[in-house]
Amino acid sequence: MSFFLLITHSTTMPRNKHIRLYLSAILAGLLGLVVLVSYRSSMTAEKKSPPKRDINTVLADHDRQLLAKPGVVGVYVGLLDDQKTLCLKVMLSREDPELKRAIPPVIEGYPVVSEVTGEIRPMDPKKQPK
Repeated sequence: MSFFLLITHSTTMPRNKHIRLYLSAILAGLLGLVVLVSYRSSMTAEKKSPPKRDINTVLADHDRQLLAKPGVVGVYVGLLDDQKTLCLKVMLSREDPELKRAIPPVIEGYPVVSEVTGEIRPMDPKKQPK
């Protein structure tokens, strides 16, 4: 900071140049700060480790626990809305906020998405297409 004070007190430069130099230094400092903060936040985001186990193994280990909840009629591996990210889908027989709260939002690093599908019943063998 003393460097900038020395520059602004110099008698060899016109006053406008002092102000421009001072403002340039402030802008450069702010830009550096923005770069540093964005770099640190990107490093923090990269530290999140991906799930350790295969999603099908995770589903197999947790499907009974999820299906034991009244109102859960099915579970499966699906994709989030981005059509890239694997997730666990939990099918619900009805819209029930209490039931949705009972479903964990994440299981072993995989997001869990609830969807209301209604009751699931086996098809009548006589009505199945041939």
